[in-house]
Amino acid sequence: MKNLPKVGLPVILLAFVLIIFISKSSINIGYGEAGVLFKTFGGGVVVDEAPLSEGFHIIAPWNQVYIYNVKQQEFFEGNMQVLSSNGLEISLDVSVLYQPVYDELGLLHKTKGENYVNIVLIPQIRAVARSVVGRYTPEQLYSTKRDAIQNEIFEETVKVVVSQHIQVNAVLVRDVTLPLAIKEAIERKLRQEQEALEYEFRIDKARQEAERQRIDAEGKAKANRILSASLTDKILKEKGIEATIKLSESPNSKVIVIGSGKDGMPIILGGNN
Repeated sequence: MKNLPKVGLPVILLAFVLIIFISKSSINIGYGEAGVLFKTFGGGVVVDEAPLSEGFHIIAPWNQVYIYNVKQQEFFEGNMQVLSSNGLEISLDVSVLYQPVYDELGLLHKTKGENYVNIVLIPQIRAVARSVVGRYTPEQLYSTKRDAIQNEIFEETVKVVVSQHIQVNAVLVRDVTLPLAIKEAIERKLRQEQEALEYEFRIDKARQEAERQRIDAEGKAKANRILSASLTDKILKEKGIEATIKLSESPNSKVIVIGSGKDGMPIILGGNN
């Protein structure tokens, strides 16, 4: 009985060491994550093997695993101050959708580290945005060129960061804020341009209506000339005779004097219903 405490203490110590060993030797990687293995006695960061995938893993207790979020993520850069082509200060709100390149996660950790967004992505977005916006005037930024600017920032950012093991999926220009005086001047100019376009439209419509009326009048005049040319005396007499025959067949009483009218046309003297 006296020996039990002496035997139990080493067992307890062994169990304690075993628990620590197991806790240091196991790692669980969650959904949308991947792990970079660091071998303390084997060359440091592992870059020539695939990252540790989701799930439970056993590693040597003296090694370490650095866990990265490999899902698509977003960072928002608000109130970014840039200059337009004529030197006016513009404020941009930009969102970037990104994720680390999965197969290059070891290289990303070795060369940039866990703080890679602040080290690489944010400075590059700022530099590219300044470069792109500097090619345009405030009027272009405010109206027609926002989509083009967004696409250019995206394409140029991709070129810069792809070699640094980061994948950029989209760049979204959320807002462009101009100085108030410039914004009001642009809006005033746009209203004037719209009014001028509307005025030109009304003039064009009136011109088209006048042209339509002219063509219609010319058509009617031509038709009357053709009709007048075709109504000879012989045709008129023939039409008069046809009308006389129809009147004579009418049940109404009347007096028709044949050949007494002008050019020998009949005269209708009267009639009662």
